[in-house]
Amino acid sequence: MHQQKPDPLWNKSPTPSKAKTYKPADFQLAADLSHCLCPAGKRLYRTGKNCTLNGYASVRFQGALRDCEPCTQRPQCLKDPAKTRARQVTFLQGKRDDTPSYTDLMKPKIDSDLGKRMITQRFATVEPVFGNLRGNKRLHRFTLRSKAKVDGQWKLFCLMHNLEKLAHHGYAA
Repeated sequence: MHQQKPDPLWNKSPTPSKAKTYKPADFQLAADLSHCLCPAGKRLYRTGKNCTLNGYASVRFQGALRDCEPCTQRPQCLKDPAKTRARQVTFLQGKRDDTPSYTDLMKPKIDSDLGKRMITQRFATVEPVFGNLRGNKRLHRFTLRSKAKVDGQWKLFCLMHNLEKLAHHGYAA
């Protein structure tokens, strides 16, 4: 039987906070980066060389199953102890290189006068139409079968979109 979810705007009870798990700062990293020690004193072994995580050089470690599975601190160490067998932890070492990201390269182009004009022209494309049909009209999938019927349903939704534009903005005769 379907049970309706409670309305998040009406339910004012505080949400229960997630259990706090150990962070990488709680682990002791060896000086030679060969291993680290967990808060329970067990050794985690290095599981990769030259790891990159979001542009940062990183060092990854994983605990041995013989140490992690019987550990008493498992609930504080793992987010989901039922699914995860051994703890993994990653230490970030700093940016991999100083080359700028694609986002940093695009910022001056977008902030220029030409870029601002180009961004304003994107509002006249078909993308807002798809967003309106999907978000406001809830056309997530077609309810009819066959190409002719789907075409008719699509044209009906497009007609509704265009009539709504005329109603809200008027038209120049």
